[in-house]
Amino acid sequence: MKRIVIFASGSGTNAENLIKFFHNRENASVIQVLTNNPHAKVIDRCNNLKTSCLCFNRTAFYKTSHVLDILKNTNPDLIVLAGFLWKFPENILNAFPNKVINVHPALLPKYGGKGMYGSYVHNAVVGNNEKETGITIHYVNEHYDEGAIIFQVECEVLPTDSAKDVAAKIHELEMEHFPKIVNSLLDE
Repeated sequence: MKRIVIFASGSGTNAENLIKFFHNRENASVIQVLTNNPHAKVIDRCNNLKTSCLCFNRTAFYKTSHVLDILKNTNPDLIVLAGFLWKFPENILNAFPNKVINVHPALLPKYGGKGMYGSYVHNAVVGNNEKETGITIHYVNEHYDEGAIIFQVECEVLPTDSAKDVAAKIHELEMEHFPKIVNSLLDE
């Protein structure tokens, strides 16, 4: 059975969706969630779903090998960033080459980079009168949102759409497509 580790920083809706998608599957399961935010809602979601969730700080992530050691011990086949906001360190990327992916709430290369997440992306999309947006699932490298693109799907942005409307459309795309793409990567 393939092993998935999820990194999340916030509410954890994508993490919950992935955990539920892979629950009782024969090919893969989510074995652990790691978060950098001790107040993240993802912790409650994991508790409710009886999924291990560990919290870590900047020192454990960037200055020591603590998080890397956790990953080496769990030996995931895929590391999935689902609303994880910190830049991923090279020591982990080097230890797990082509095994770290992210979902981004825009059609990269547009609206990517440091500070471009969540409502910041949706506000920029609406503010620039974009006609479409979407999600991008991509490999993670040492730069924000610059890894090779695995999958993109778009949705229309109407002239009357608010950033909240765009967020709802993006959320729908993530819920529908993210687990399927993760599953297809594990089947390769």
